[in-house]
Amino acid sequence: MLSLTLLAASAYPIAGHSAEAFSSQSPWMTGDWGSTRSQLSEKGIDFQLGYTMESAANLAGGYRSSTTARYSDQWLFGVDMNLEKLLNWQDTEFRMTITNRDGQNIADQVADPRSGMLSSPQEVWGRGQTWRLTQFWLRKGWFDHRLDIKAGRMTVGEDFDSSNSQFQNLALGSGQAGNWRGDHWFNWPVSQWGGRVKLSLAPDVYLQAGFYNQNPYNAERGDGFRFEFSPTTGNLIPVELVWTPTLGADQLPGNYRIGYYYSSANDNVYGSWRHQRFEQASHAYGGYLVAQQQLTTWHGSADRGLTLTAQAVMNDHKTSKTDNYQSLALTWKGPFDARPQDEVGLGVARIHVNSSYTRWLQQQNLENGVSRYNSPTYLPVQSGTEVNYELYYNVQVAPWLQVRPDLQYVTAPGAVSQVKNAFIGGLSANIIF
Repeated sequence: MLSLTLLAASAYPIAGHSAEAFSSQSPWMTGDWGSTRSQLSEKGIDFQLGYTMESAANLAGGYRSSTTARYSDQWLFGVDMNLEKLLNWQDTEFRMTITNRDGQNIADQVADPRSGMLSSPQEVWGRGQTWRLTQFWLRKGWFDHRLDIKAGRMTVGEDFDSSNSQFQNLALGSGQAGNWRGDHWFNWPVSQWGGRVKLSLAPDVYLQAGFYNQNPYNAERGDGFRFEFSPTTGNLIPVELVWTPTLGADQLPGNYRIGYYYSSANDNVYGSWRHQRFEQASHAYGGYLVAQQQLTTWHGSADRGLTLTAQAVMNDHKTSKTDNYQSLALTWKGPFDARPQDEVGLGVARIHVNSSYTRWLQQQNLENGVSRYNSPTYLPVQSGTEVNYELYYNVQVAPWLQVRPDLQYVTAPGAVSQVKNAFIGGLSANIIF
């Protein structure tokens, strides 16, 4: 998922040369470094240094009912260079970002460890606890930015299926196509060699397509700085049409996306399991929708108001463990006059397990002669849906600090009927140094 720290940083302009460390007016905790940051930004160089932490505790229910807390975090070190300012290369940008993730996931306690949860109560935990080169790309625009090309080491979700989100639960964030087809679609912080071409059809409409090389080591722990093109398992090709309108007299912002993806990598067909092996392979494909629209303003200002977000993903029934997903979320920016930058959010996400995958698990248990759920060799049968609910309140303590308590409720963790519904309490924070 795209870093919450970067999203927070982008929400605040440079405070000016007088920004001091720990100032409530500064966008950075460490201040403007004696005007050095502002001067570098004017020349085209912006540094990012951020920290995101997410903690969660299972308060009731789940696979292990005893209350346990887990902590996970992410460090981000980045630089963005405006090469038009630096080298007079018109409409050209370079970005490099290094990330490190560490910690543990409460999902290991909430779900049966033999199956795991479908979602995660701590979205920042995923994709291995390791250092990675997350971004290393060059972007260039042509013809008054009507054509835009980006190439290098990239994450798919930074361009495709993206939306703004502050939710801690993975199923309510951005880049949901990658969450339910994560063996091919790599979101933040996992990068791969690739390119993206964007064509503007109108001021608020564009069409884009990507090409991302797939290697088995991309998502592995300890391989975050491997840059080989081989061994290659295939390529991911997403195509997306985007509409970003500002509607009505109040200019309410919207983000509407419809996309399709195809992977040339070979995957096992779950329905072809015979004699303890798969007899067929196929390529993965699917589609997705994002509809995010601000609905209200406050005294005519779009800086505050209610936003509705709806998302959906459909995957092929041959190779995907989760064949469909839907979510709905409401966020309210500036709920109180005394706290205009705070935000409250409420969301629900439904994740459905492919029936072919369910039958494959049942067949394996039958072939292994195991029928008791408590048997150590039994494979928990994942069937139907896992539903994730979350309510959060985001406190904007300062432009550089967010603190966000949340409550989550998960039905049938891992889509395993034997696991009790779980009630989870969480606390996250974003710091921009």
